[in-house]
Order: sequence, then C-alpha cells, then structure tokens
Amino acid sequence: MTESARKSWLLDILMLPVGLVTFFPFYLIIVNTLKSPVETAANPMSLPTKLNFDTYARVFKEIPLVQSFGNSLVITIVSVLLMVLIGAMAAYPIVFNPGKLSRVIMGYLLAGFLIPFQTTLIPLFELMTDFRMIDKLYGLIFIYMGGAVFVFFLMMGYMKTIPKELPEAAIIDGCTVSGIFWRIIFPLLKPITVTAIIYQTMWVWNDFLAPMLFLNSSDNATLVLQVYKAKGEFAVDWPLFMTLTVIVLIPIFIFFILMQKQIVKGIVGGAVKG
Repeated sequence: MTESARKSWLLDILMLPVGLVTFFPFYLIIVNTLKSPVETAANPMSLPTKLNFDTYARVFKEIPLVQSFGNSLVITIVSVLLMVLIGAMAAYPIVFNPGKLSRVIMGYLLAGFLIPFQTTLIPLFELMTDFRMIDKLYGLIFIYMGGAVFVFFLMMGYMKTIPKELPEAAIIDGCTVSGIFWRIIFPLLKPITVTAIIYQTMWVWNDFLAPMLFLNSSDNATLVLQVYKAKGEFAVDWPLFMTLTVIVLIPIFIFFILMQKQIVKGIVGGAVKG
C-alpha cells in the first residue's frame, strides 16, 4: 500500500464517526415519520416494523403544501436571480472603473453588509407597512434583494482576476459598455455565479425569520413557515413537525446533491485564479 493510499484510508476511518454523528439527526427524524405514534414513543431510535404513511397523508390533507411549495419556489428563484444580476452589475463598474466614488460606494455597501439584519427589523417593518408590502410575495423578494451585497463582494473578488485588457480591447473594437459586460465579463463569471446561486438559494429556501415577520396569511406562507404550524400554544405535534421537516428538506437536499460538483468547481476556480 502506497503512502498516499494509506493516508486516504486513515482519513476515511477518521471521517466515518463524524459522518455518523452528522447523519444521526436525519435518521431519527426520517425513521420516526414512518412509524406509528405508539411505536415512536416505545423506541424512537429503532427501525419501523411496518412502514406507516399516515402522518404524511395527514400533512397533505391538513396543510396546503403544493401552494406553499409554489410560494417558496417563486420567492427563491426571483430573489436569487435579482441578487445575482444586481451584485454582478454593481461589481462591474467598481472593478473596471475604479475611483473615489467607487471606493465610497464600496465602503457604504461594506458598512451595510456588516450591520446585522435583526437590528433593522423595526424600521424595515415600518417601511414595508408604509409601502403596503406586508403579506406580499414581492415584498419578501424586496427584502431578500439585500443579499445582493454578499453577491457583490463575491463577484468583485472574482472580477479582479480578469485581465483589464479584455474590456479595453473590446472598447477598441467598438463594443458598448453593456455589450462588454454581457458578452465578455458575465460569461467569465460562471464559476462564481453558480456558487453564489447555490448559497443564496439555500439561504432563501431555508429562511424562517423574514417569512414569519412579513407574511401573515396561510395563502402566502412558505414551506418552512408551515413547519411552525406544528407548534401549538402548550405543546408540539412532533409527528407533524418531523414530517413537515422531511418534506421541506427534500427539495433543497436534491438541489444540493445535484449542484455539489458546481460548488467545488466554483471554490477551486476562485482559488486557482486568486
């Protein structure tokens, strides 16, 4: 056995217990959604003797999951699309046309990025109320657009690795500013764009605080917000809670599995260019 193979084998051995500890909460939740309440109470960690889908049937009967899934999908897709476009377009002039104004704008965005979201909740709620954007899907999308600042800094760091001779040559050839961005710069941002899309999608889809504060009606509720319905005033409906948790995690789990290679490519691409 070679030295590299031995190190790889030892690393696998060391990572096995870490993987088991990480997987255990998911195992506990998934297994108990497939058992009857009596069997769950008797032994929560055992495998089900017989698959029981009564809780899943109850969830789909009592909760409008299809509508909530549609709300989450619309909010996530539109929010992430706007964040990526705004972040990329904001980074473009600051990187390729630096100046005093660019530094002032970058400092302003950095200050906003460092301020915790929780400290702005009261003035933000008042602003949303004044503009009648409470309990509106587009109102929540408007709030999530603030995540464009994070995308801006990702894009700015990646754009600095692009040779400035490219846009200069395009200008000589008669290309417009918008043409340079869409035809030359933006296609080169594919690795970091995909990475930004993945991280922002996971954030928006799993977010609970903003939907809870700014969406009031059940018609506009997101999937994550529906999980909160399992919590009563004095007790928690654990079978309902765990089943809803599994349903909410399935789409984002599939998304992450399909896109994990793109995450690695984005990180490695940025590291190599840096």
